[in-house]
Amino acid sequence: MEFYGYHGVLEQEKKVGQPFIICVEMYLDLAPAGMADDLSQTVNYAEAYQEIKKIVQEQRFDLIEALAHAIAILVLSRYDIGKVRVIVDKPLAPLPGGSLAARVEIEREKKDACKLGLLKPGQ
Repeated sequence: MEFYGYHGVLEQEKKVGQPFIICVEMYLDLAPAGMADDLSQTVNYAEAYQEIKKIVQEQRFDLIEALAHAIAILVLSRYDIGKVRVIVDKPLAPLPGGSLAARVEIEREKKDACKLGLLKPGQ
């Protein structure tokens, strides 16, 4: 997924913005949905896309680590999945004299997020 957002430590990043590429892998049992051919037994990807888009475009973070974490917690809280992996690419991260591609990759498990108080049990 590619979105335009305003994340970064530098004032220029917060004012001008830049593209962000987001990859989200959700880990869940797909057998029920596959056998029943029923959307209600899996994740509605169009809905997930819209939720992730809101975070990237409407919220602001200094660090792409914080952006990735917010996406992970949203996905874990919203959908019946046990684990999520989020990759955030910032292809035009500004540096003195140019730019470079920056990437963070995180994994979060629902059980660990509950233990840390990031999610309520049963969410």
